[in-house]
Amino acid sequence: MNYEGVSVNSEKKERYDEIAARMMEVLSHKGFDTYYAANLAAARDQVLELIPENVSIGLGGSVTLEQMDILSHLRTGKYRLIDRYRDCTPAQHIKYYKEALAADYFLTGANAITSKGEIVCTDCSGNRVAAMIFGPEKVIIVAGVNKMVEDMEAAFRRIKKIAPLNAKRNGHRTPCTLTGKCENCNLPASMCNYTGIIHNGMRFKNRIAVVVIAGEAGF
Repeated sequence: MNYEGVSVNSEKKERYDEIAARMMEVLSHKGFDTYYAANLAAARDQVLELIPENVSIGLGGSVTLEQMDILSHLRTGKYRLIDRYRDCTPAQHIKYYKEALAADYFLTGANAITSKGEIVCTDCSGNRVAAMIFGPEKVIIVAGVNKMVEDMEAAFRRIKKIAPLNAKRNGHRTPCTLTGKCENCNLPASMCNYTGIIHNGMRFKNRIAVVVIAGEAGF
């Protein structure tokens, strides 16, 4: 089986499937709708299957979504896409962030998912964690098995490890882009200004769906 164009041996794929099954079990127990995807292409197809045409769609910053190449499908005119990835001024970006809070659907990735089914995300502007928690009618989170961690402490360790990668990807001038490790900088451009923890999906039934990829995806 191929994953992201790289051959994955049967032992590794079996391990990925085991972790994916465990993630889906704990997330389902916590009230989230869960879906299995063998790879990025399958995850994209699953997300598109979950979204009806003509709805408004907001996006959270996500390497996983970029790797899925889902934007080209969302830009076909079948949906009312609030496209945060188009070239625009900073003020327009904020406008898109606010519009996404009232979208019918919100698509994003996750920084970490604990073994207890807690979904943890940290943002620069807070637009993603805000929309995940409240606002959009439906939220679809796509996460590879590399996002699963043991507990909250491990989740925060993971977030600090990937923060420099996200800062560099977004062109932020923070100390971590130079040192490669979190410097607890407390700067406006920091990728770690806001953190959201979704403990369960019980409050609004069927609002949050998680598509679990049986492989590594995103940072």
